[in-house]
Amino acid sequence: MSGPEAFLTLVTLGVADLGRSIAFYEALGFRRKAKNADSVGFFQAGAMTFAVWPAKELAKDANAETIETSAFRGVALAWNCRSQTDVNTAIERARAAGATVQKKAGKTFWGGYVGYFTDPDGHLWEVAHNPGFPLSEDGRLLLPD
Repeated sequence: MSGPEAFLTLVTLGVADLGRSIAFYEALGFRRKAKNADSVGFFQAGAMTFAVWPAKELAKDANAETIETSAFRGVALAWNCRSQTDVNTAIERARAAGATVQKKAGKTFWGGYVGYFTDPDGHLWEVAHNPGFPLSEDGRLLLPD
């Protein structure tokens, strides 16, 4: 196949209140970058980047309809951690920052440890420790072949 390599490099979350979302993600420990872009919040997230942008602006930019909902959207973002203790700490940090804990962290049938929270706009986050998928120094998830 010719052309560019397929990389997922940036995920943009449509949000209702940009300032609230920026404060929430900074409270989780994500580092905001490109701060000169005041109409969007960019965050470095290990080997990935994500952004928060007002949902109405995102919809307008994509020529799409805005859907105001806190219902499950069929998508979960994942924050993989190095240990079960780190999962518990991340879930508690999210709760303290204003997240809703959807599912308390616990052991899974596949040998991992997982919990879920939703951010103030209802975006679902999985926080997991998977002993079979280690993390590199920069936070990149290393999948086995």
